[in-house]
Amino acid sequence: MKKYDEELKTKVIRLHLQEGRSQKSLEEEYNLGRGAIYYWLKSYSKECQTNTEIKNENDSYRKIMKLQNQS
Repeated sequence: MKKYDEELKTKVIRLHLQEGRSQKSLEEEYNLGRGAIYYWLKSYSKECQTNTEIKNENDSYRKIMKLQNQS
């Protein structure tokens, strides 16, 4: 199993949530194993339930996406 650093995980999650990039395109661009992003997003979602700071960050990502989709 390949190990990825936290900075990469955070960047990829942000690109997916904030910019709406597909998991497949990010996996190809960053040479990630299939399903890596799915796992990271699942972990991130769980962490949002217990960590207020991360939940607020996630809410901000969603607001940005919503605004971008309206333009």
